[in-house]
Amino acid sequence: MKDTPTYRIMGIDPGTNYMGYGVLEVEGRALRSVVLGDIDLHTMSDPYRKLRYIFDRVSKLVDDYAPREVALESPFFGANVQSMLKLGRAQGVAIAAALNRDREVFEYAPSRIKQAITGSGSASKEQVAAIVKSMLKIDYMPRRLDATDGMAVALCHYFTARTPIDTAMGSSRVKGLGGGKKAAKGSSSWEAFIKQNPEREIK
Repeated sequence: MKDTPTYRIMGIDPGTNYMGYGVLEVEGRALRSVVLGDIDLHTMSDPYRKLRYIFDRVSKLVDDYAPREVALESPFFGANVQSMLKLGRAQGVAIAAALNRDREVFEYAPSRIKQAITGSGSASKEQVAAIVKSMLKIDYMPRRLDATDGMAVALCHYFTARTPIDTAMGSSRVKGLGGGKKAAKGSSSWEAFIKQNPEREIK
């Protein structure tokens, strides 16, 4: 009997004050939260020191938890151009850290992540956190919801890509703002997951 392959996905919710992250372990259809947390940046006034800190911390997280793939929330377009530029830099440095460790990187739009987790692209952070906690049987609340947002990105990538084995079998990936990978017929998102795992549905 062959062993069930186990692998990890790191999800990152980029931010300039707090950068949330979560590492999801996948073994067959079983999902487990390995770590939830956030990178605290709010006391750093020097923007370049902040970027260096993001690079170092993301690099260490990849080294410590050995994810096979890293998924990030893509920047959203807002009215404040300066805030968008700062967020884009923070995300870019996190991407560079993952690439520097030879990890594949994927991006997902915020609405796509919320849709994959809750079924609604306009869900609140609290709604996302509640479903992430229930789905992974997390019995504590992280210090900040940035952490559950990071795990939500990892789950979104799992629902969309299913497993890295799909890639070896020829599934095509679309990297960029749209999100990760073309979903195979009947494979992606919350609805398919619930059909395959009815015990996880929240009544």
